[in-house]
Amino acid sequence: MNDSHRSDEGSIPASDGDPERSPRYDQVVRWVEYIEANPPAVWGPQQNAVVDGQIESARAADVSADDRDRIRRFAERELRSDEIKHEDETAE
Repeated sequence: MNDSHRSDEGSIPASDGDPERSPRYDQVVRWVEYIEANPPAVWGPQQNAVVDGQIESARAADVSADDRDRIRRFAERELRSDEIKHEDETAE
């Protein structure tokens, strides 16, 4: 997947025209199609490289324990907010 490092910033809208959905969704769909069409021996090392790179980047960030806790709390709030938003949308 050549565009795995591309930023969402300035990306074209999702293929279905939904402005609310992130262009990353289309990238995820393409990745699923790719792993379904190829054996794990092909995509496994690629996935491992991505994960290893993310771990390496996180370690290189040298974030303090307090900052890590602050980031974790922020992420948890965001996830809860998204869950509530999704529940509200499905209730309509």
